Amino acid sequence: MKQRKNKEVSSQDLCQLVVKGMIEKKGQDVAILDLRQVKNAIADYFVICSGTSDTQIDAIADSVEFEVHKAIAEDPWHKEGKENREWILIDYVDVVAHVFKKDRRQYYDIEELWGDAQRTFIEETAA
Repeated sequence: MKQRKNKEVSSQDLCQLVVKGMIEKKGQDVAILDLRQVKNAIADYFVICSGTSDTQIDAIADSVEFEVHKAIAEDPWHKEGKENREWILIDYVDVVAHVFKKDRRQYYDIEELWGDAQRTFIEETAA
């Protein structure tokens, strides 16, 4: 059974650390999907952003991991997509970060798949 090591940090606080990592490397269209009220949801939050190049989405993913580890010494439970750099997923159990290349985000449209979730869009000036 998957679970986070650092249970003292709420999933909401972890979500904000993920957002900070995304904004730090100029992730675009950052969106938080609050899945806590969605039946059979696999996490509390999905945090999604887009990047414009392989290099940028790689940098965003690294920044997310750096910010979370720096603040709470938590490593991802699972991650994938670093090789092809079109959709990098970083799974912190309660919070899952999705870093997309812009066209891949439109193609997979996970915001629509989880349409029951409450959505929050982060202003790009929040950085």
